[in-house]
Amino acid sequence: MNVHRPESGEYDPYYETYIGRIGDGPILSVLTAQSQGLRDQLAGLVEGGGDYRYAPGKWSIKEMLGHLNDSERVFGMRATCIARGETADLPGFEQDDYVEAGGFGSRTVESLVREFDLLRAANLEMLGGLEPAGWLLVGRANGSAVSVRAIAWTLAGHVDHHRAVLRERYGQAFSA
Repeated sequence: MNVHRPESGEYDPYYETYIGRIGDGPILSVLTAQSQGLRDQLAGLVEGGGDYRYAPGKWSIKEMLGHLNDSERVFGMRATCIARGETADLPGFEQDDYVEAGGFGSRTVESLVREFDLLRAANLEMLGGLEPAGWLLVGRANGSAVSVRAIAWTLAGHVDHHRAVLRERYGQAFSA
């Protein structure tokens, strides 16, 4: 099924940061490939590298992975709710508070990546089961209108963004 890229009126302009990173391709294929891409990217992490921060006050790699998991869970829940006809405004979440409460530093990188894989697989099953009209359903989240397909593109763009941050800012935590 080819789901077309969301139009600008289907999401809060803030999310263009993520949606704009992803073309008008087969979004389910993009989402599927990201799990392996993330695993491949993290394969060169040195011993203890998951605790690396590129600057004081910035998230460690483990915290960034925990944030990806929290975001995958929250955005997946939003897509599910909207696809099922929810009319209530779904809550936002404060990413820094979630990371602080997440206890990600005590986890292994492997367990965080495994959690991401499971969350992404669940979201792919739900999205893949939608009828074409389900992708176009619009609900409200964090005070703004958003379509199911805009959430799918946001999921992909969010991971793409953080993979770029890993490449650009966290290089010292990886072997050459």
